[in-house]
Amino acid sequence: MAKKRPQTKAQRPQPAGAAGADGAIPVVGGREPCPCGSGRRYKACHGRAAAHAVTELVQRPFEGLPGECDWVALRELVPAATAELTLKDGLPEGVPSVTLATVLPMAWPALRRDDGSVLIGLQNDTASGDISRDLADTLQRALAAEPGTPVQGRRAPADGPRLQELLAADAPFEPVVHSGFEFWVPDAENATPEVTASLERANAAAIPTVRLSGVDAAYWCETPDKNHLRWVMPHPEERLLDALARLHAQGRSSLGEGTRLVGSFRAHGLTVPVWDLPSEVRAEDVEKPAAEFAERLAAALAVEEPLTPEERRARGGLTNRQVTLS
Repeated sequence: MAKKRPQTKAQRPQPAGAAGADGAIPVVGGREPCPCGSGRRYKACHGRAAAHAVTELVQRPFEGLPGECDWVALRELVPAATAELTLKDGLPEGVPSVTLATVLPMAWPALRRDDGSVLIGLQNDTASGDISRDLADTLQRALAAEPGTPVQGRRAPADGPRLQELLAADAPFEPVVHSGFEFWVPDAENATPEVTASLERANAAAIPTVRLSGVDAAYWCETPDKNHLRWVMPHPEERLLDALARLHAQGRSSLGEGTRLVGSFRAHGLTVPVWDLPSEVRAEDVEKPAAEFAERLAAALAVEEPLTPEERRARGGLTNRQVTLS
């Protein structure tokens, strides 16, 4: 279950005392008296809530964003991909576009290009427990950065906005998966040696990946021994595992001959079932089986009866192979 999210500044209880004009408690040194007038040191009073808000892990940081499952996939599964972002208040003057990227050269959190466009890196380490708040802070700083400069990482303010407050809720989120990272450098001939070297290293490490077109947030990838399909699903974990167990017990959980549902993992509050595929099975080969599986899964999710003994054994096998990435 997701932990209770940190309260915003407006929601936190505010004892009477020397609050700011807007009712907020000013930030002071940890050993100083708390400005709220409680008589305790700041770090043991309102400073504790501020520190907790920064460090508490938000289990579903992308919840409420269009394409939450694809946000998770681009964060954890996909080497090279981009997606155009639509800001709620429109683009500032001088910023022609804002693009989310899985990673950027030199592991920059963000980059304001020479033409004013903004690139935001998704797979960077973040300083707090709320990826959404950290990314929103990076985005705001990138929009204000000088063209031609990268944006460095920092700890986002505890009361800063989240992506859900900055991005348009009704705009589609449509990832484009790339075979490499050439999107980093529109003009490769003029790239710096550091960026060129970073590009070469990233391309060498990238696993071939394809996003299926017939179902949402399912990604085929190629590895030396076998291929895989990893499918980020939005359903509540317990219901999804029950449904997968029902299909597994019936022998209806595969995606065709030689394929096998091998387990799942958790990532950012969502469950990601994983199938092993023979090395000769390409992404286009699983488009139809995946669409058919989606129909079987929908029917299994609608079943209300308790699991049978065989289904419980199947569920145990699936959960024993489950891991948590984040």
